[in-house]
Amino acid sequence: MPGMTRPADTPLLLRTAGLTKDYATRVLDSVDLEILEGEVHALVGENGAGKSTLARILAGLIRPDAGHIELAGEPYAPSGKRQAEAQGVRMVMQELNVIGRLTVAESIFFGHLPHRWGAIDYPGLHRAARPLMDQVGLSDVAPDRPLETLGVGRQQMVEIAAALSRQCRLLILDEPTAALTAPEIERLFDQIRRLGQQGVSFLYISHRMEEIQRISDRISVLRDGRLLTTRGAAGFGLDEVVRLMVGRPLEETRLAASRPPNGPALRVDGLAAPPALRHASFELRFGEILGLAGLMGAGRTEMLRAIFGADRRAAGRICLRGSSAPARIDHPRDAVRQGIALLTEDRKAQGLLLPLSVLANVTLNHLRPFCRAGGRIQAAAERRAVEQWLDQLGVRCRSPLQPVAELSGGNQQKVLMARWLHRNCDILLLDEPTRGIDVGARFEIHRLLRQGADQGRAILMASSDLRELLGVCDRIGVMSAGRWVATFDRNTCSQDDLLHAALSGYTRTHP
Repeated sequence: MPGMTRPADTPLLLRTAGLTKDYATRVLDSVDLEILEGEVHALVGENGAGKSTLARILAGLIRPDAGHIELAGEPYAPSGKRQAEAQGVRMVMQELNVIGRLTVAESIFFGHLPHRWGAIDYPGLHRAARPLMDQVGLSDVAPDRPLETLGVGRQQMVEIAAALSRQCRLLILDEPTAALTAPEIERLFDQIRRLGQQGVSFLYISHRMEEIQRISDRISVLRDGRLLTTRGAAGFGLDEVVRLMVGRPLEETRLAASRPPNGPALRVDGLAAPPALRHASFELRFGEILGLAGLMGAGRTEMLRAIFGADRRAAGRICLRGSSAPARIDHPRDAVRQGIALLTEDRKAQGLLLPLSVLANVTLNHLRPFCRAGGRIQAAAERRAVEQWLDQLGVRCRSPLQPVAELSGGNQQKVLMARWLHRNCDILLLDEPTRGIDVGARFEIHRLLRQGADQGRAILMASSDLRELLGVCDRIGVMSAGRWVATFDRNTCSQDDLLHAALSGYTRTHP
């Protein structure tokens, strides 16, 4: 049932009038938006539509070039984040801004740590953090655990716990579930509903259309910086929302292989990298997409990193291309030399060199084809090759020399794919490849993955979105409590089957 029913006379909390922002181009164009007290107001649109810019203005991070804002009937023009928070407007951003060496408790109460006799009161801090951590599903995490030891999904939950640590009137959530799995999402939604009943308003930004319809009271659609419409979530069909967002209808993503797999690409036997990865055995074949499901903390990311040589393995064998002899992969360079690529879940921190150009990000690990004697780079040949990849993958950019930081999330992900295809890697390990990507770009990424598999590549794809796995993958493996517990054919399993397997390691003891 979408959101919560609001009385017709629900007070207005926030109103924008004529909000406009220009950079190289106009990114917000005279936006008039109203948010009611206690409502969950969804804001949807493709990457580049202006959603994050609008959210950052409301949170005091940037200033508009024109227009004005009212909060509870009073003028609202925060000079910075701190002033916005003092007036009750807080934001959890899509791109996490964390200090890895802080503990979880310190991160939650950063800026208002409890003191006693001039020193931080750590016992009091941990006691205060515990209920907030329990609310967002971090009951199994110690308050004094360093934040840098947590995965992206759990860091996201710490950020949400921090936002809940102080009273607020409007909480802006930018892609809050991008790295969460079904149980964590349900827990977050429970907290949103509870806070909504207490009068807290939410501006909820997400590319996951099913979530939008479930949690929101009203939906506003942005396209090219303009607010097209605001309507009640009930009766606002997903097909119509998507059509308004992208300007065209999209087919349901249910992509099937054009030919059967043609031989083993990767065989993993008894792989372990404690404490997160305890045991994994499976086979990946050329020409298929093998999905990887599991709850947050189940060991999916750790397994991909262990295969790639980014984390040290304690046990297990990795065999490549049908060989019975184990491959030596002790470092990522060993994996790359043997045709294995990894697209990490955090593309900005661990994948891209943001200040550099699109061209440099594509060719940085394989410049040899463009090198002359003496090490000089043939710039024209390099540019031609990159332009071919950009055209083939449909990357939208002004030129190959544009900084990759200026591209949308979907186009950044395609640049990473171009890098590994340029390197001619035929075994692709993908960790949350559509995290934070809008519905149109998501469809294009799925199409490219299916195309890659049909061309003979082997793809292992971890995702917290079960619908995505069922729509794109040929088979789906499930990890639970650090173990590979089941493998399903996508045509004969359901989301319930996958979720039951994902929970199994936490409800029974494995041998």
